[in-house]
Amino acid sequence: EQRSRLYIGYTEKKFTMKMALQDVRIWGSVPQIFKTEGGNTFLSEAWGQYQFSDQWSLKAGRQIISYDNQRFLGGLEWAQQGRRHDAVLFKYENPVNKSKFHIGLAFNNDNDVAEPAFIQAPGANFYSVGGNYKSLQYGWYNKKFSGGDLSVLVLNAGLQNQDSTVSYKQTYGLIGSKKVGGVKLGGDFYYQGGSLGGNTVNAFLVGAYAGFTAGNTPITIGAEYISGKDDDDATTDVTNFSPDFGTNHAHNGFMDYFFVGPANGNVGVTDLYLKSSFKVGKGSLKVHLHEFLTGSTQLDQEGNQLSSAMGTEVDFVYGMKLTESVSLAVGYSHMFATDTMLALRPGDQKSNNWSFLMITFKPAPVKLGVTPVVN
Repeated sequence: EQRSRLYIGYTEKKFTMKMALQDVRIWGSVPQIFKTEGGNTFLSEAWGQYQFSDQWSLKAGRQIISYDNQRFLGGLEWAQQGRRHDAVLFKYENPVNKSKFHIGLAFNNDNDVAEPAFIQAPGANFYSVGGNYKSLQYGWYNKKFSGGDLSVLVLNAGLQNQDSTVSYKQTYGLIGSKKVGGVKLGGDFYYQGGSLGGNTVNAFLVGAYAGFTAGNTPITIGAEYISGKDDDDATTDVTNFSPDFGTNHAHNGFMDYFFVGPANGNVGVTDLYLKSSFKVGKGSLKVHLHEFLTGSTQLDQEGNQLSSAMGTEVDFVYGMKLTESVSLAVGYSHMFATDTMLALRPGDQKSNNWSFLMITFKPAPVKLGVTPVVN
């Protein structure tokens, strides 16, 4: 699979613009000789930003919305297509007191009703695009201080229901880190409320980690709990937390057993992990170890409680720069699953693995000057 991008940027004193043209394709998806093809070529980014003052600006258009550790809002650049939002951002950023405050707004429509009757037509306000919100409003605040930082997120997403009503789900987040001596401590907490399809939402995520260096080896030890829904919970409440717009590949193992593709359903997950990296030759080797447990009580077909242990995953990624513009990455991951994993994911297997080889060509930007003409 290949992703090709062409970035075009323009900057003047109070205005910045960026466009990114993108093509994503599988090798061999078309014959060698062809006139037409079903290629995935599209506009990845297209936004403009106007600077009202040194601190205040307005950014509008198709853009990446990514904050903190990308747990809930991220660019998802591991996926070839990435994640993009059509939105308006009001931004306050003050480098003097090291604080940032962003307000984001979006309202989505689709083109299933032809113009010019789009606005007035019956049902024109029904948003039929799956996997996206109908409306979005959020506020994000970040403050850096000596040895750490703190972020607060408040987000409201309007989600279209099939009966033409709209559900509003709220997510509140608190993310922070602080260096204490030679140890970096950090964590995040998210709570989700509101409604989803007429059902009450009551879910949360909590994570914490400690990072330090042993000799020249960085080590991070952490744990994350993502709530699920107990099998014996007879209510209609939605208690499984959903990291809706995050970069999920960066969390819970590189094999993406959770929240990617055939996701984990209502099970939730507890992730106990150990991460490190070592210098090997001209590059570095990342080693991650995960122990996964359920985030809820799960029962087998006879009504007996399953063991909470789902499996152990180990990830290896070796990366190195071949030149300043060319880099290489090789990865291998292995999952040692339990009977609980097989019961929750029928058709799976206890021993599962994958590997990848990725080469990236990223030349330095070419800057073109503009010479003013005076008549």
